[in-house]
Amino acid sequence: MRYMIISDIHGSSLFLEKALKRFYEEAYDYLIILGDILYHGPRNPIPEGHNPKIVVELLNPIASKIIACRGNCEAEVDQMLLEFPCLGDYSQVFDEGVRLFATHGHLYTSENFPKTGNPEVFLYGHTHLWELKKEGNVIVCNPGSLTLPKGNRPHTYATYENGTITVYTLEGEKLSTLNI
Repeated sequence: MRYMIISDIHGSSLFLEKALKRFYEEAYDYLIILGDILYHGPRNPIPEGHNPKIVVELLNPIASKIIACRGNCEAEVDQMLLEFPCLGDYSQVFDEGVRLFATHGHLYTSENFPKTGNPEVFLYGHTHLWELKKEGNVIVCNPGSLTLPKGNRPHTYATYENGTITVYTLEGEKLSTLNI
């Protein structure tokens, strides 16, 4: 399976459209969303292209291809609009014997796993800073923020396929790759 991994959309239809263009063109099987889908949050500026209604309209047609978890900006009203589960603190994907643990990063961190054991891949968002590293036997990946990257970093996403995780800019430039 091929997975596209995004985080921190914060209601921007502009940046989601760019990501979904890659999702369709590169024929990913699933889209993993690491939270903060619709609301921009009280600490963030209103992002460019902010239109949560359009974000809903873009995501609902592919609801069966979305694996999502709750960010610190999600609310019950978001679940009323979105046709895929988005309020779980984490999701797990099992792909050919590899466990990917997906969370937003405000509750669980690579130092604070829930009592599910250590996964092979730990995916988180929340910081708006992309990261890809190996900690012991675990690959830790933050795809960065699709909409509001921090630290003068580019808009980014990640992919996972056959034990390889890669971080890309939204324009398609490869930034980093790690293999299990």
